[in-house]
Amino acid sequence: QVTLVESGGGSVQPGGSLRLSCVASTSALNANIMGWYRQAPGKERALVAHIMRGNNTYYEDSVKGRFTISRDNAKNTVYLQMNSLKPEDTAVYYCNRFPWLDDYWGQGTQVTVSS
Repeated sequence: QVTLVESGGGSVQPGGSLRLSCVASTSALNANIMGWYRQAPGKERALVAHIMRGNNTYYEDSVKGRFTISRDNAKNTVYLQMNSLKPEDTAVYYCNRFPWLDDYWGQGTQVTVSS
């Protein structure tokens, strides 16, 4: 069974930074396109960014220039560096394949941005 474990969330003030990590139980998962998703209160989960093994990346317009997705294939780990955080970034952040598979959702990690 594939297991994804997210970590690195927390509470920060606007303009602050966080780095999220996602560790996969199998290297096969990280051979696919991997994505970071988030779910804000009252809204559906939405894609934030994704990355291929060859390091091609995609970012949603709302995070472009502020967030950076990266991966370490040897460690089966995907990262999301988040800078210049805004209150509207507040959400539970998840990693998954892209396109996502419903059975692979983990517990996520909470990011709260407030004054």
